[in-house]
Amino acid sequence: MKKYLLIVSVLFLISCQKTKNEEPKGIKIGDPETTSIKGFYLLNEGSFGGNNASLDYYNYQNGYYQKDIYLTSNPNVVMDLGDVGTDLKIYGSKLYAAINSSNKIEVMKKENAQRIAQVNIANVRYITFDGGYMYATSYAGPIDLDTNQAQRGYVAKIDTSTFQIIDTVVVGYQPEEMAVLNGKLYVANSGGYLVHKYERTVSVIDLSSFQVTGEIDVAVNLHRIRADKRGNLWVSSRGDYFSIPSRLYRIYNNVLAQMIDVPVSDLCVVGDSIYITGVQWSNETGSNTISYALVSANEGSVLDNSLIKDGTNIIAPYGIAVNPVTKDFYITDAKDYSLQGEIYCFGANGYKKWQLTVGKLPATFAFVRTNF
Repeated sequence: MKKYLLIVSVLFLISCQKTKNEEPKGIKIGDPETTSIKGFYLLNEGSFGGNNASLDYYNYQNGYYQKDIYLTSNPNVVMDLGDVGTDLKIYGSKLYAAINSSNKIEVMKKENAQRIAQVNIANVRYITFDGGYMYATSYAGPIDLDTNQAQRGYVAKIDTSTFQIIDTVVVGYQPEEMAVLNGKLYVANSGGYLVHKYERTVSVIDLSSFQVTGEIDVAVNLHRIRADKRGNLWVSSRGDYFSIPSRLYRIYNNVLAQMIDVPVSDLCVVGDSIYITGVQWSNETGSNTISYALVSANEGSVLDNSLIKDGTNIIAPYGIAVNPVTKDFYITDAKDYSLQGEIYCFGANGYKKWQLTVGKLPATFAFVRTNF
């Protein structure tokens, strides 16, 4: 009888432990959804010098939001995720985060953010992928606003099977985002350290030779660049913060084809729609002007100047992402750029579904599909 009771007790404890382990983690904020999108990661940039970049995960399948999942999955990693996260992408079975001031790219498992490897790149900015390779922009030198020390940046080519840098190519000063289109890599150069002498070109790199084959003159201080399904490239200019405003530009067949008069701080292209947040700083007034826009990629026209329909006030819009299936969209709030930020979820109709306080400077999203 004692042996029987012991077996029953052990089975009960195992059952309890299994139930405990299977309980959802995080904070319940949404209703469960079943689509081809399993969830999303959110990279909180963190404050410069604070070593407080962090990674969150929202699970559509149970409606739970888990903060700082990188720390949970990697308790033994020294210095946690690092200092200033600038980009986040999923490629294949892996999740990649560019950590600018820590001079590295973190390579993680897509399913749980466990660290796999680290790629060291000085002053790394943004990443993109094509044909089994990762491409990363670098300012080349250290973070230094002394314009006399500025040097031309480069793009690094990294093998995603070995995580080794196999080649580099020099582009413009302070290169930012990239986009792949028709065998070419397009790089938005900013010249961000060169105040009043900003860059204004997109570098064109032939991926087969990994050489710069041309430049496209666009506007000063370029930042974002996205390709759409029609073969257009959408490029944003930050302007010069004085007399030249931030604007959106369209490139087609390597030629500047159009300027759209909307400020852009972040954008998201989904199908034929471009969702835009604009936070335009003026050194003359010492203040920001906040704006939103929905642009037709097909017609090249502004369809709407108010994504948010319920009057929700966001102090400093910082990042934007759109669920490609449900068309729910997410806007993050950087607040005063020193406090904890906020994430807002809006339905496709523009009405708020939920909001949550997250890490500092919540910036970049990566959607996880169910086909692991």
